[in-house]
Amino acid sequence: MNVDLSEARWFKSSRSQAGKECVEVAFLDGGKVGVRDSKNPTGPALVFTPGEWDAFTAGVTDGEFSRP
Repeated sequence: MNVDLSEARWFKSSRSQAGKECVEVAFLDGGKVGVRDSKNPTGPALVFTPGEWDAFTAGVTDGEFSRP
């Protein structure tokens, strides 16, 4: 899927600290969500459909990705 990210407005979590490694998120047209590495803003980004993003955030909320 090719998505134009040139106008994306990227943001970090309010819990991220300056100078720390984190990801940035952008809400895109059509409900898509972009995710990129904050240390490499011109590098590649992942783009999720609304359903994929909803499944991911539900998994985070439910502890699906917690370490054992």
